[in-house]
Amino acid sequence: MPRNTKLILCDIDNTILPHGQGRVSQRTIDAFHAALAAGIHVGPASGRGVDWIPPFFGGDGACCATCLATNGLQVYLDGKLVHEQLQPHDALVRLAEILADTPRAGLLCFDDATPLLVAGSREDLEGPFPAYAERCVPVDAVPAKVVKANVFVDTDETGTRELIARLSREVPELDFDYALLGYSNVMPRGYNKGSGARMLCDLLGIGADEAVAFGDGGNDLPLFSAVPNSVAVANAQPEAAAAARWHIGRCDEDAVAKAIEALAAGEWPFSA
Repeated sequence: MPRNTKLILCDIDNTILPHGQGRVSQRTIDAFHAALAAGIHVGPASGRGVDWIPPFFGGDGACCATCLATNGLQVYLDGKLVHEQLQPHDALVRLAEILADTPRAGLLCFDDATPLLVAGSREDLEGPFPAYAERCVPVDAVPAKVVKANVFVDTDETGTRELIARLSREVPELDFDYALLGYSNVMPRGYNKGSGARMLCDLLGIGADEAVAFGDGGNDLPLFSAVPNSVAVANAQPEAAAAARWHIGRCDEDAVAKAIEALAAGEWPFSA
């Protein structure tokens, strides 16, 4: 039966933005506006920094006025930054030292949208994230203020997961996820999309069961834990699909847009 939905959060890449595309579909943008018109707060929950998000919506700021950026380290409500969590500097310095001694691995820290190559080589970054390899800027030290950071390693899935497990043991002040092959998001311990979603629910004065979260990947697992009505697209990674309560069609079929249209109309589109 329909729920009284008050908040909708959507991962971007491979959830509402098909691989290789630079902008979500017009149907997705229209669905976001339908939700807003129905009095529902709706926005992206992404690992990307806040400055990178509006172009995916054709510059439509209303679609991302409420959002979780940088995996929930930046929380926005109605266009206002309500929380920003910095990375612990000493822990990042230790992480950089570990990665500098790890073959084919490295660390990126971001200055807004500019990837700073703190440890590792451009050549090893080309495999996991060629776009960043092309435009990264090598630096000599971890910047004083960092929100977004990523670990990369030019290896297979087993090697990626082994490095993530090792870093989790050796730098317990930080959390690491499996974002994609050879690539991990770095977060201060306990801060993620899930903590950001709980913060938005508290600020809105709603229960977690009045929120709906859509996703596809490893960095969506904390979001799915925080929001009971978690929804995986059909192309989701196995871990995300297993963690989700509900399942819908594929990203490239506008499955999320269809679900949001139904929610905006007061319908409940999930059954399995």
